Amino acid sequence: MTITLSKEVQLLGDMAKVFAESLDLEQTFKAILKSLDTHLKLQRGTITLLEAETETIKIKVAHGLSEESKQLGSYKIGEGITGTVVQTGKEIVVPDISKDSRFLHKTRSRKEIQGKQVAFYCVPIKLEGKTIGALSVDKHVQKNDDVDANLNLLNIIATMVAQAVKLNKLVESDRRQLSEENLRLRQELKSHFNIDNMVGTSNAMKQVYRLIEQVADSTATVLIRGESGTGKDLVAHAIHYNSSRATKPFVKVNCTALPETLLESELFGHEKGSFTGATERKIGRFERANGGTIFLDEIGDFSINLQVKLLRIIQFREFERVGGTETIKANVRIIVATNKNLEEQIKERLFREDLYYRINVFPIFLPPLRERKDDIMLLADYFLEKLSKENNKRITRISTPAIEMLTSYHWPGNIRELENCVERAVLLCNEDVIRSEHLPPSLQMIKKGDTSQGRSLTEIIENKEKELIIDSLKKFSGQQRNAAKELGLTERILGYKIKKYGIFPKMLS
Repeated sequence: MTITLSKEVQLLGDMAKVFAESLDLEQTFKAILKSLDTHLKLQRGTITLLEAETETIKIKVAHGLSEESKQLGSYKIGEGITGTVVQTGKEIVVPDISKDSRFLHKTRSRKEIQGKQVAFYCVPIKLEGKTIGALSVDKHVQKNDDVDANLNLLNIIATMVAQAVKLNKLVESDRRQLSEENLRLRQELKSHFNIDNMVGTSNAMKQVYRLIEQVADSTATVLIRGESGTGKDLVAHAIHYNSSRATKPFVKVNCTALPETLLESELFGHEKGSFTGATERKIGRFERANGGTIFLDEIGDFSINLQVKLLRIIQFREFERVGGTETIKANVRIIVATNKNLEEQIKERLFREDLYYRINVFPIFLPPLRERKDDIMLLADYFLEKLSKENNKRITRISTPAIEMLTSYHWPGNIRELENCVERAVLLCNEDVIRSEHLPPSLQMIKKGDTSQGRSLTEIIENKEKELIIDSLKKFSGQQRNAAKELGLTERILGYKIKKYGIFPKMLS
């Protein structure tokens, strides 16, 4: 049967539509063969691809063949007509398959009809100059068949098949890279939030580490309490990434960042048209956290209405979207945190007592930094190393007077304030040591052992002088002669100042 121009155009139009609608290779191939059947009236069709590892040509998709016949259609390079086409990269037309010895009938699917002559067309599928497979069709021969026109059309379609293979390889490569990158990032997160990487050796922090290890792999709801800036989010991360849910999502929600109406939609999602502006369905944070962990930061700011909905999720592990009727199961580990006194809020009827008992299953209390004096310098050194690297600076230490300021300060903003303080010092410092003048004024006004009084100008100057002397003595391993020379002092004057400031040079060597 001769293919008319209109049918060719229609067929190629169908092909273009197939490529536009799906990136799935097998689905695309099936649609191609179905279109060929529609327009060419083929009896059978196959798309075979070469497996480079085994050097075997196997049927990827077949039309008009049973699954059993499809499995039988396997060829070595050069074997039969299909193998020859792949080997030579040239098309082959068999006018009558019953009279050609090259035709192997491997699929055992052809039961020839009396008086019907069946032709076999096989064209190579080429990608970047290499033959990667073959497109073949069976067709009852008719008097007005135009073999060349059929071949040309099949060659065009084979080119399109090759492009589909190429696109599929690109998509698969992108998916693999995305999957590998996702895995790498998850491993980095797990490593970053490992308990061993948390900074602090005080007894209070050791107790926190023990509690994290005990609760991490359970399903218990955890309540993290502590002042702002104590690192409650780090504890939540550590619990998640040290649990069996570590490969699943960790979703954080800051409950103070959104008003009640938006927070409800953010948490539970909403249906299209459920309120003004809801132009489409939205998936909430609880759904996004499915299988993983949701961290509700500052739970003390939840409204009474949202507290009721949260209580239901904790009790029954289910909820509905805003404006919806479908009940959605919530396979989510819940961690909450607050800096508020929930017991006082219960008395003031700002927090539900039943919800309090539901979230207070496993409380973890984070002590303020002023109660972790032993951890202040560990944290300061950690931040110094991190921030120096980020700002391309080589700052190796913190001077003794600056250390005294850091350890004497009461840190109302806790760890967050300490990090900001070190970052400011790093930005101001143009040498290899953080000095007292690099610290914020709030720290420079603190007297050692007294957090309530400021320092006089004389004390500030004396502190700077002491700092310079200590640094010079450290530089010369406690040798006073070299230190005096560097400072432009006589050894006698330097000795007087060393005695005045209570410096012990031998301890600096």
